[in-house]
Amino acid sequence: MSEEPGHERVIAGRYRLLAPLGEGGMGTVWRARDELLHREVAVKEVRAPAGLGGDDVQRMYARLEREAWAAARITNRNVVTVYDVATDEGRPWVVMELVRGLSLAEVLDAEGPLPPQRAAHIGAEVLAALRAAHEAGVLHRDVKPANVLIANDGRIVLTDFGIAMVEGSSALTMTGEVIGSPEFLAPERALGRTPGPESDLWSLGVLLYAAVEGHSPFRHDTPLSTLRAIVDEELPPPYRAGPLAPVIEGLLRKDPEQRLPAERAEQELRVIGAGGSPRADTVRAVPFPPTVAGHPEPSPTPPMAFPGQPAASGSASGATAPVARQERDRRTGRVLVAGVIALALAVGGLTYALLNNGGGDGEGDRGAGASTPAGTEDPPRNTGSGKSSPSPTPSESESERSSPPPQSVRVALTGSRTHYTGPCPPQEARAPRFTATLTVGRLPAEVRYRWVTQDGSVLDGGWKTASFPEGGGRTKQDAVTVTTEARSGTFENEIAVEVREPVRTTSASVPFSITCETETPTGGASPSPSDTEPGAGPGTEEDPDGGSGSG
Repeated sequence: MSEEPGHERVIAGRYRLLAPLGEGGMGTVWRARDELLHREVAVKEVRAPAGLGGDDVQRMYARLEREAWAAARITNRNVVTVYDVATDEGRPWVVMELVRGLSLAEVLDAEGPLPPQRAAHIGAEVLAALRAAHEAGVLHRDVKPANVLIANDGRIVLTDFGIAMVEGSSALTMTGEVIGSPEFLAPERALGRTPGPESDLWSLGVLLYAAVEGHSPFRHDTPLSTLRAIVDEELPPPYRAGPLAPVIEGLLRKDPEQRLPAERAEQELRVIGAGGSPRADTVRAVPFPPTVAGHPEPSPTPPMAFPGQPAASGSASGATAPVARQERDRRTGRVLVAGVIALALAVGGLTYALLNNGGGDGEGDRGAGASTPAGTEDPPRNTGSGKSSPSPTPSESESERSSPPPQSVRVALTGSRTHYTGPCPPQEARAPRFTATLTVGRLPAEVRYRWVTQDGSVLDGGWKTASFPEGGGRTKQDAVTVTTEARSGTFENEIAVEVREPVRTTSASVPFSITCETETPTGGASPSPSDTEPGAGPGTEEDPDGGSGSG
């Protein structure tokens, strides 16, 4: 590296570093100028962590060169182009095309969840990049929003092949090292099994879920609890995904062999991105837990209503209600899996590169494309090391005594009278009513939740708290009634319950509709309330089965 007085640094006598595009804990990506070809490029610099041994430093450099080799093998407009690998002062610097734009992570932070059609278009482009990589024998292994660039011209680019694995190459990572962002890891990778192209498809499914829901489905407070959730927990149903839901659920099957094939997934994403619907046989892949047919007491308060749109009223019920529980015949297996993961994390002297949202080998991998200025704080990295003497796999009882299971919350949602037709506002006894059953895994617990509709409306006053004291029941119910002050028109929507604490989850949504009909008085007299009792009289339509969902 050379530095002329009054000028920027020059790498390998050719690439003049102009300004940082992004910086992470392990590296920086620079906007630079190629003095030979007179064009701007992105140059990736890797900094070895302080105290890292010489062999590990060389291993890191070898991995960086492998990134360039892997990406250079892929010919696709959706993959960042690698121009050169320059060596300066014994370190490799990867020179790439400069993509001007934002990462998908930055777009989600600025705009919030995306509409399903836009998310499908982005997903189709990312999947095209992955298919090209897989055909070249390259696995990406860290597909996440921070590594997807949205160029100013609309081009979608997948970057950061720094932890890619090339078929036929030797493993350059330490034994037992977990590579990638925990919440985007496929179950087989969380269990330490050999990944395949299907592992990248799982990560794409998590990316699509996060794009439309605003959060990834299995994120927990710690990397270990996140890995446990990926392996063991059911997929929280995506209720904002619309036509994208079957594709997401098809990609997020636990068994790699059962996941939606890449070619089929791309076809579906193209159709949805163009405004169409997926094929009828793209069915839900993840079964929901049993639902609860609750029968709460009628709400003592009148329903809340807003002119021109449905509204909801709620009544919290402190009574414990019986819940139809799903048989968990995998309980023993789950404890053993947790024990295996815990032992893996405790292997002496091993550093876990658990690279989260700003991750990769540095947020600079975003900068391998995005020319947005640096300045956002890089999320903290999670690393761990420890020593453990060899020991047999812990039994179930030992595991439960030494490490209590992570908290869990299940939400079952049932609806009655979900389709109303008649005069508005409907009487409360005939308006759509929904009951949520909250079940926690252990006591004590405080659950923060709210009622939301598919269009983003928040009902019943926003966030609410359900307390589960030690020694009490693990199940509570809450109910809302939906009505409208409008006199005419049809209102169609879906309702769900979103949990924020102690874990993030969302129930399946239950559709409902309110059709307001104008009654013509007979003989100049308005109908009396007795003429419109539930189930009696024309102009009403009740759903005998109601609707239900759980998460």
